[in-house]
Parts: sequence; structure tokens; C-alpha cells
Amino acid sequence: HVQLVESGGGPVQAGESLRLSCTASGFSLEDSAMGWYRQAPGNECGMGSTITGDGIPTYTDSVKGRFTISRDNAKNTIYLQMNDLKPEDSAEYYCSGLAAVQALGEMPCIWAQGTQVTVS
Repeated sequence: HVQLVESGGGPVQAGESLRLSCTASGFSLEDSAMGWYRQAPGNECGMGSTITGDGIPTYTDSVKGRFTISRDNAKNTIYLQMNDLKPEDSAEYYCSGLAAVQALGEMPCIWAQGTQVTVS
């Protein structure tokens, strides 16, 4: 059974930190480009950060300098360390392989499980 499970979300105060995890089962994440996406109510699904199979990250401007994406291939897991959280970071967060998004032609906010982050 192929599955990606996001975890680590929750309610926090502005300025606090959270670390999200995305763990794969049924397949290996190694060498796969992965991304974290997020969607707040009333907003479109957007990509927040990506990481290549070689570990090279990219960030959208709104999270640059505050979020860090990383991967642990031994644990088959992608992480998103989120520091200095702001109320505008409140959203459902999803992870996906970039190839899957391209193949499906749909953003993962539609079909992935997600984990909720609420910053007050």
C-alpha cells in the first residue's frame, strides 16, 4: 500500500516553531523530488518548499528564512522545520512527490491527507 502520511501540525502561538513530517510507506522516497504545499481556507493550494533527490531546497518568498525543508532517506521521511510562525502560515499542509503532482495534474491539497497548522 503506497502512502504518504503528514504529521506534526497543531495550534501554536505566533513566533513559535513546529516541525512537520511526511513519511512514506510502500515505496522509497530516495532520489525523489518532494514538496510541501499548503492551503488556507479561501485560498488556493500553493507550494511552500521543495527538495530535490540530492537535497537541494527551494522556498517560496513568504517562508524563506523561516522554514527549512530536509530529508532523511534512512527514515523515508521529509521534514519541514517552521520557525517564527505567523498567523498567515495557518493552513493545511500537504506533502507530495513532484512527479506525482505533474502526473496527476492536480495539486495535492485535493487528494493528500494533510496536517493542520494553526497560528494565533
